[in-house]
Order: sequence, then structure tokens, then C-alpha cells
Amino acid sequence: MNNNVKALLATTALFFSCQTLASSGCAFEDQQDGMIATCSEEKQEVILTGLVEAQTMVTELADFTQGYKEYQVDTAAITPLKNLKEPTEIVVIIGTWCPDCHRETPRLIRIMEEINNPNIKVTYIGVDRAKSDPQGLAAQYEFTRIPTIIVSQQGEELGRIIERPETSLEIDLAKILN
Repeated sequence: MNNNVKALLATTALFFSCQTLASSGCAFEDQQDGMIATCSEEKQEVILTGLVEAQTMVTELADFTQGYKEYQVDTAAITPLKNLKEPTEIVVIIGTWCPDCHRETPRLIRIMEEINNPNIKVTYIGVDRAKSDPQGLAAQYEFTRIPTIIVSQQGEELGRIIERPETSLEIDLAKILN
């Protein structure tokens, strides 16, 4: 077998093994560089399920801590959220194993701290790789991708941010609540 055929076979095997990893809970993203999935089964990681406290994530999970410390909140964009009078509930379905959650959840935590509005209640629900939790808390929400940020007022869903914001978390939240 010549070297070109061997290289093609090795690349094909790598591609399909990455597809297997990706289908285990992670996905290939259009914006992702390369063809390797961003997580693997071999990685030793903490998977928190059920109700998860924001402070636990940003103090005990290294990927979350770093993102939390580094994120600079767009203070101009959150001004309307600081003045929100209507009781608002935000449910965030996350996987502590998920790269998109590693990026977006710490940012949301920083944003909510900066807003500091007692009218906004945020609940974080951690799910495993099968996207479930032992208490079945996440099952009441229809979702397929994470993080899923669900914004509601008076029991009515106003909007969602799924996986990543269109513009930024601050701007997208302000649009949903405008």
C-alpha cells in the first residue's frame, strides 16, 4: 500500500472516530476550527446535574472560573435590564461537560451579577450527556441543544437563546425583554 493510500485511510479513520465522539453529546460547529470535536469521553470532567448554583460553577470548575474572570460585561447594553420592574425568570439548561456552556454560562453569571436586579431570578439546571437530570427538572422544557436560556414573565415564555447569542448575551436578553 502506498503512502497516499495509508494517509487517506488514517484521515478517514480519524474523521469517523471524531464523529463518534461528537455524537456522544458534542457537535461539530460551523465556526469550529479543524475537524476534531471539542470534547472527548476520555477527558476527566465534572458533570453536575439538577439544580446548580452559579457560585459553585465559577469557583469549582476551572473552565467556568476562567471565563467568569475574563468576561467584560457590556454595561451600556444591560441598562434596560437593571431597570426591569416585571418579575422575570430565566432558566438555563447547561451541561458542565459542554464547551458552549463553558463559554456562555460564566458570561451569563457575570452579566446577572452586574445587573443585580432582584426582579430577575436565574435558575441553572445541569444535565448529563443524555441531556437529563435525576430529578427530571430539565424534562419540563423542550430543548435539544445546550446551553438553552429560557426567559419568562408571568409564566409565559418570551424567548430563548440557544447555544450562543445572535449578537451578545446582553443585547439578546435586552431584545427578548424589550
